[in-house]
Amino acid sequence: MSACVPTRHDHSSRSSQPPRSSGVKRPHSPPPPHRGGRFRIAGADVSASITVFLLAIPMSLGLAVAMDAPLEAGLISAAVGGIVAGLLGGTPLQVSGPSAGLTVVTAELIQVYGWRTTCAITIGAGLLQILLGSLRAARSALAVSPAIVHGTLAGIGVAIALAQLHIVLGGSPESSAVSNALTLPARLEQVVPAAPLIGGLTVVILVLWPRIPGRPGRIMRRVPAALVSVAVATAVAAFAAPSIARVDLPSWRSHALPEMPQGPVLGLATAVFTMMLVASLESLLAAVAVDKLAADRNSKRTADLPEPGSGPTASPPLKRSDLDRELRAQGIANAVSGLLGGLAVSGGAVRSSANVRAGATSRASTVLHGVWVLLATGLLVTALEWIPLAALGALVMVVGIQMVNFAHIRNVHRHREFLVYGATISGVLLFGVLKGVAIGIAVAVAVALHRLARTRITVTEQDGRHLVVVRGQLTFLAVPRLNRTLGQLPQDADVLVELDGFFIDHAAYEMIKDWSNAHAAHGGRVVFAGRSGGRIAEPSSAAHSCCRPWTPWRNHHCHDGPDPAGLAAYAGSTEPAGTTTDPDPAPAPVTGATDRPAPLHPGAIPTPPPSDGTDSTGGTDSTGGTGCTGGTDSTNITGAAPDGLSHADTQHAGAQHASTQDAGTQPPPAPPADYTPDHDAAPARRTGGQRLVSGLSSFQRNTAPLVREELARLAREGQRPSQLFITCADSRLVTSMITASGPGDLFTVRNIGNLVPPPHSERGDDSVAAAIEYAVDVLGVESITICGHSGCGAMNALLGAGPDTPDTPLWRWLRHGVPSLKRMASKRHAWARISGRLPADEVEQLCLTNVVQQLDHLRAHGSVARRLAEGTLQLHGMYFHVAEAQSYLLTEGIGAGHGLDEVFDRVGPSAPYDPYEPAELARTSA
Repeated sequence: MSACVPTRHDHSSRSSQPPRSSGVKRPHSPPPPHRGGRFRIAGADVSASITVFLLAIPMSLGLAVAMDAPLEAGLISAAVGGIVAGLLGGTPLQVSGPSAGLTVVTAELIQVYGWRTTCAITIGAGLLQILLGSLRAARSALAVSPAIVHGTLAGIGVAIALAQLHIVLGGSPESSAVSNALTLPARLEQVVPAAPLIGGLTVVILVLWPRIPGRPGRIMRRVPAALVSVAVATAVAAFAAPSIARVDLPSWRSHALPEMPQGPVLGLATAVFTMMLVASLESLLAAVAVDKLAADRNSKRTADLPEPGSGPTASPPLKRSDLDRELRAQGIANAVSGLLGGLAVSGGAVRSSANVRAGATSRASTVLHGVWVLLATGLLVTALEWIPLAALGALVMVVGIQMVNFAHIRNVHRHREFLVYGATISGVLLFGVLKGVAIGIAVAVAVALHRLARTRITVTEQDGRHLVVVRGQLTFLAVPRLNRTLGQLPQDADVLVELDGFFIDHAAYEMIKDWSNAHAAHGGRVVFAGRSGGRIAEPSSAAHSCCRPWTPWRNHHCHDGPDPAGLAAYAGSTEPAGTTTDPDPAPAPVTGATDRPAPLHPGAIPTPPPSDGTDSTGGTDSTGGTGCTGGTDSTNITGAAPDGLSHADTQHAGAQHASTQDAGTQPPPAPPADYTPDHDAAPARRTGGQRLVSGLSSFQRNTAPLVREELARLAREGQRPSQLFITCADSRLVTSMITASGPGDLFTVRNIGNLVPPPHSERGDDSVAAAIEYAVDVLGVESITICGHSGCGAMNALLGAGPDTPDTPLWRWLRHGVPSLKRMASKRHAWARISGRLPADEVEQLCLTNVVQQLDHLRAHGSVARRLAEGTLQLHGMYFHVAEAQSYLLTEGIGAGHGLDEVFDRVGPSAPYDPYEPAELARTSA
């Protein structure tokens, strides 16, 4: 039977529930959601709403000043954004209101059409948002190039900063960014000291407040910097500059409501579309950022939780944002705000990030913030009228400066998109937001076409062999030059065509295919190679005949069918086998050589193999990388997929054997009670013996020629593994795949439950002890890793064992895992856990604890203890989650007897550039 079986999800199963007498503590799970119909408000939401309210009041007034709109309109939009968008939105923690991204657009509309028509335009933009949200177009809006998005926001930020600088200097802004820049010298000549000093004080507090160190700083930073800066500036201005210009809130009786739009239809339609575009993009980008911020916050809270049963648990995780619902809610909020005479509304990353960091858990925080703003408009009018305009101008100017983010500039420059970024900024500043976005899109398309059409072809001759290097993408635009170049080669010459690109279209494919066939007919020889010169062609019979980590599986087995096109490297799509979309994709293995012309397939050119010593045998290089060896597990000599055969090998006593695999021994899962077999539904599966013979045949036919040289070297030099890897015999655990190792790298011990019996015990196991002694003393391994995995049947069996468990060989072996069960139940040991979350159930908890306990058993072996004392051996604990294909490593130094928590940290790939990273977005809009 299989040593390890998937964890049962049937809560009625006895094996999934430990007996009450075992003393096993059960992991806590989040409390069930409240099923009542009342709207419940948590204390954390109340405190978070107050924090956001204190930030929103000065921000709303400052943006209204920047737009030259009625000041009460900023408060109306803040209240409507909080209440309406908060109740209906698809991102519960996002806070909506007047936003810096709409400042330039709204200010221009007010100057051209007047305030009342601008309100009508806001209503039209909201209705258009509702339509797009109903058509589920939200995700498509995020398909815009990050260089264009961040360039637009940066251009708006520069325009905002230039306009508000005039207010800080005691004047009024001009109608455009260019005019503001040109009139700035004249403004400096007429400056009055009071306004610049108050504005400078506001800027200094805004910059220094988040940087106050120590514990007092952490306490003080709970109050928003915007509120502190405006409050201090107001207090100083009250005594030092009583005559400075201040906020003037007119009577609500004179508040202007929208009117029927007046003006040319095309101009009004353009205005509606521009406002909709900017508001929607900013709201959707902020929603993505809020999702990431909330996820990071929950992960940190879960990681910082105390031992289960001794403290509070993490808050239940929020669902991912429904962007279409969010877009509809923003549209409704804009329509309502326009009807009430308010500014346009959008989601703001600054207010939203403050809401998340303040501890908000639901949309109640957003809604309450809107209620507080609504109350303030009636109760705090006198206090608000003491605020100097210079302080609000300085506040908005800093927000505009922060929208020009140098991290974005570095990233777009690194991705060769700075031309698009610069063109977008220039277009926004010179011609407006909509025209600036159009210019950015046009430049982005031109750059993409230039890169696609740019193909360099060079020909050199070396020792009678012609080398044709094609750098760039092969499209129909490059066909004439390539055809002319290839036609000038001698008809009987040996030609090496080096393709240094990632795409080949049908026209180029047909041309190269016809030329290669004609060249071969005249006695010439053609070889197609990648960037390093390694051949990328192979005989059609061998194409896709081996399992690679990126090839698809069907019924847990790799496809063994031949490639009809004859070239495995060309998969008929833009992402063939061997090609990835990562910045540094994994190299495609070098395939067998052929002297005949290589048939091609249009689609994409694979990433060529690197010139780092990896030879054409597919063996390992000095870094442990592997080539294609007939299976995803590079030590698998049967050609089967990872779970096609069960590994149950123990490699020790001086002989590194091939995996001894018991094929076909794992029973299928039990069918449900009402299951009726359908004998005609599918053809009979191959037996275990047939699989074994087929796999061995596939290995001898396809893989053995590629690895023979490497294995011959290992046979001559002997084995020199660097690691002893002790893991479970579960067939789903493919050690060489998850460690990216090859022949000669790992000295593997596999047994049921990855157990290490302690030495000198009554029921010791000489087999495992001998393997440890041989690996440590004879082979001199540098590290030992004990690897557990999810859904382990051995741990399940331990949890379900009782006094009446029969004394079988399996149970006699599993008794070595009883100390792990006792460790989990003991109060002297902290629970092992996964970084970012608690274990899913008792089985996972025991799997983690078992790794830590077996490391203790391992230290008790004499050879291991001696090497540890010398400092020449390292021990590692590892956990592999099968369903997630995710590895976790025991934290450095954990489990070494220091009394620390045992935490398994997630092992992840190097993080790619994320243009919508929340820390960046939080600095790009208000």
